[in-house]
Amino acid sequence: MTVAVYPGGFDPVTNGHLDIVSRAAALFDDVIVAVTINVSKEPLFSAEERVAMIRESFEGVPQLTVETLDGLLAQYAQDKQATAIVRGLRAPSDFEYELKMAQMNRHLNERLETVFLAAEADGSYVSSSLVREVARLGGDVSALVPPHVHARLLDRFSS
Repeated sequence: MTVAVYPGGFDPVTNGHLDIVSRAAALFDDVIVAVTINVSKEPLFSAEERVAMIRESFEGVPQLTVETLDGLLAQYAQDKQATAIVRGLRAPSDFEYELKMAQMNRHLNERLETVFLAAEADGSYVSSSLVREVARLGGDVSALVPPHVHARLLDRFSS
């Protein structure tokens, strides 16, 4: 059985994230979406809200688990018996950072491989931070996130 971890902030989860999760689920027996907790950032949505939004996006997908991750990814992957980390690449500029992370994770856990999946071209410019900013300023992000996430963004910024 192959287990992969797809880590990220997912604040909020975008259609691009969901595409990567779906494609990873086709490649691996089990996929763990690990919602990272970064104390140096102030997220728009709590970790629990982000987990709930991702779970709602994938109801009925048995090989998918959504959890929070607070600590070293390499150790988390080892604890979960994962052999792969899945990362999405939107642009060539993402690769330099992701390569360094992949090499460090492999240094920490020699069984761990990183698999890069290219983002779909039409969504390669989309990031969670860009979605948050546009939504905060009243722009329409409905085509970039699932409907239930869009509703939560509207609710969050209407208060």
